[in-house]
Amino acid sequence: MKPSRIILILTFFIFLSSSIFASVQDENLQNRQRVRENIITLKWLRLTQALDLTEEQAAKIFPFVNRIEKQKLQIQKSMSKDIGELRRILKESPLFDPKKDQEKEMEIFDKLKSHREYQRLIRQKDEEIEDFLEKNLTTVQKAKYLLFQVDFYRGLGETLDRARMMRNRGLQKQEEQ
Repeated sequence: MKPSRIILILTFFIFLSSSIFASVQDENLQNRQRVRENIITLKWLRLTQALDLTEEQAAKIFPFVNRIEKQKLQIQKSMSKDIGELRRILKESPLFDPKKDQEKEMEIFDKLKSHREYQRLIRQKDEEIEDFLEKNLTTVQKAKYLLFQVDFYRGLGETLDRARMMRNRGLQKQEEQ
């Protein structure tokens, strides 16, 4: 076989494998996005029951919360993209000399700065929800909301821990076989 054909075939396989890898990463990002959305939906459905919201309250609260949560998801999506780029930068040259490579240093600095801004925006959106609920819930509902938040996130953390343990056990079994 001619060397040019071999190079062409190798180039094709490299291109194919890189496109498959990119599609797997996109799929993982989409899956994480769906999981995040499902958790938010579950949280607000369970919250409706826990707070005994009236129809009027639900009609007022949910459109507002839904809009803010969608904004937060967009912020988190941008944040994830920046984190991925930061990982790429550090992976490409983990031991670069900041004095010699000021462009890379500035790129990292900019990613860190934008990450802090994304965190600030998310906190701001959370405060908007808190302020809105403060104005639209009774004192008893506010207390129930506080307890719900604590219980929901504790339960979510425990569920994620169990899922990780089960996944690790499955990986260990695969390694043993």
